[in-house]
Amino acid sequence: MTLFKFGFLSITLIDVIDIILVTWIFYKVYQYFRETRAGQMLIGLIILFISSFLFNTLGLSAMSWLINQIQTVWVVAFVILFQPEIRRLLIYIGQTRFFQRIFMMGSSRSLEAVVEAALMLSGKKWGALIVIQRETGLRSYKEDGIQLKAEVSAPLLLSIFNPGSPMHDGAVILQNTLVEAAGCILPLTESQMVLPEMGTRHRAALGITEESDAIVVVVSEERGTISTAESGRFTHLDLDEMALRRYLNERLFISSGD
Repeated sequence: MTLFKFGFLSITLIDVIDIILVTWIFYKVYQYFRETRAGQMLIGLIILFISSFLFNTLGLSAMSWLINQIQTVWVVAFVILFQPEIRRLLIYIGQTRFFQRIFMMGSSRSLEAVVEAALMLSGKKWGALIVIQRETGLRSYKEDGIQLKAEVSAPLLLSIFNPGSPMHDGAVILQNTLVEAAGCILPLTESQMVLPEMGTRHRAALGITEESDAIVVVVSEERGTISTAESGRFTHLDLDEMALRRYLNERLFISSGD
């Protein structure tokens, strides 16, 4: 069914729906990439697509051929240069409620231990990086650290992040009710979202959440603030006890048993 005509083009309802869907997809992808290096290149790619369509419509064969050649190279270059961002986008899609299974941390006591430890570390201004594993495995990072497989508790986390501990500079990785490993080295983000006053821990927090669906709790050594990161972004930058507990409860489905 033709809705209206624009010159020699007949616009149908299917065309309108198609355009809306493509526009929405481009907008969502750009919104996701806009804080990364891939954002500007993505804009250039969109401009090439639009130019190709216009040149084909106007019958400019030479320009259309030239743009199509550049477009092919541009797409390949985009995939090669921005593998981390594309991987993060695919992980993000897999984390949506439509695709994701319900994650269970395992014990409300474990969550309370994280909250209690974060508050005590904040009060002492001891830097900390606590990674809570969800669906995506983190085996390679665990293997690079010191294997613990100990029950999660506030005293254990405090002892790990004590400045005198040999493991305090690395991250701890929690899975279910266990501290799987400590002293873990995480990848650092190249995102522009990291503020100048943020240090290596904050860059590592974004780095691991760019490559996995983990949730990270960061305690700043300089300011004593508690931050959380997820999906390559900081979700909160200065949490108090209630806000931290509420956030973790919302993001992690906690079972009633131990």
